Amino acid sequence: MRPTPDRVRETLFNWVHHLWDGRFEGRRILDLFAGSGALGLEAASRGATHVDLVEQNRRVAGQLRQLCQRLAPHSTHVYQADAVGFLTRASQPYDLILLDPPFDSAWLDQLMPRLGQHLAPQGLLYAEAATPPEFAGWTSVRRGKAAAVHYHLLIRDVL
Repeated sequence: MRPTPDRVRETLFNWVHHLWDGRFEGRRILDLFAGSGALGLEAASRGATHVDLVEQNRRVAGQLRQLCQRLAPHSTHVYQADAVGFLTRASQPYDLILLDPPFDSAWLDQLMPRLGQHLAPQGLLYAEAATPPEFAGWTSVRRGKAAAVHYHLLIRDVL
């Protein structure tokens, strides 16, 4: 696991806070590679109404479930699944999708074409990568770099 650095998490949520005028209430958030749960739990702590945290590893998902029960039992939902499997079953759109896959994987390339259909109109996508990726079909609203992490807040391009 490689949790999002505190400084990056703070920057991301400051960006979202500004774009949403501080209103997290009523928002649906998807943390697709939850790991430690730091990103999803941050969204819940800011008042997001519904936060889905997806973690493939059974043991980590169990630990995350216990943590969410203690910290945000009414707004968080933990799913033990892989990203593609979860998206195949997801039916409600999200206002923010958090995408922090393992750096040595091809998850970004595999998932980026699928994510637009899971975003609400005006929805935001956050993505982290080890190198600055190209996001065809997406416009970067904000971007940054901290140590080995390149991070982007994106919106879908209008066709």
